[in-house]
Amino acid sequence: MATISPAFVTIFDNEVKQAYQAARALGGLVREKSIEGDTVKFNKLGKGVASVRTPQSDVVPMSLAYSLVTATMTDYIAAEYSDIFNQSHVGFNDRQELVSAVGNAIGRRMDQVVIDALDAATAVAVANTIANDGSSGSASDLNVGKLRAAKEALDSNNVPAADRCLLIHAHNLSALIGNTEVQSSEFNEVRALVDGSLSQFLGMRIVVIGDRDEGGLTKDGSNDRSCYAFHKNALGMGVSMNQKSEVNYVPEKTSFLVSSMFGAGAIAIDDGSAGGIVKITCREA
Repeated sequence: MATISPAFVTIFDNEVKQAYQAARALGGLVREKSIEGDTVKFNKLGKGVASVRTPQSDVVPMSLAYSLVTATMTDYIAAEYSDIFNQSHVGFNDRQELVSAVGNAIGRRMDQVVIDALDAATAVAVANTIANDGSSGSASDLNVGKLRAAKEALDSNNVPAADRCLLIHAHNLSALIGNTEVQSSEFNEVRALVDGSLSQFLGMRIVVIGDRDEGGLTKDGSNDRSCYAFHKNALGMGVSMNQKSEVNYVPEKTSFLVSSMFGAGAIAIDDGSAGGIVKITCREA
């Protein structure tokens, strides 16, 4: 039976892990927790108000409300048959091609787990939704006015200024760069005009993704795209199985099956009504 050296499998697994971590757009931008089991619970603590204290009076508890939100784990796998893993034909370039394909597939799926949690949270809470209209009242793509409204919503709910993220589609970035205020160095980085990128605006780190077979950012039949501004602590992701890879020979296929797998689930800790997540609806032309 054909076999692959354990050392080679270890190298492959490490390279896939590095590739998927590099390919993830949202890695490190949400709360992550390694767990054992099918679910993970995140604590949700309510707000309190300080009271006036008079001398020798009893302490008045704030009576904070504690609650839990639960994320359910789902198992995922990225696999491909390949005959390039014949013992006499294993080469650096061949291995790197599979590393890239498998690593990118895992990274995109990890991102989609978070995006699905954003969709689920804002589907039931519309208090923090930036409507799809502009100053003229007509539907519009992403613009500075919508970003200001999103920032105001976060500020109004006392969301910390640090660790804010803006998740948008490539089409929305193109529309945003067309805004005069974004183009002007008085308002933003000159980089927006030099190389067409925009890393931060109004205190939010901008993450741009394109079309994805996994789903990506939702767009409906009216070309309305759901974009999101959120704080790191507003979303929680549990990882029940860290990414790991296997290379197994399958006699029936006379090929090696290259597999990489992980288990994860995500949930909104502060839902739309609590202010940690703001949905921005954008009409794409």
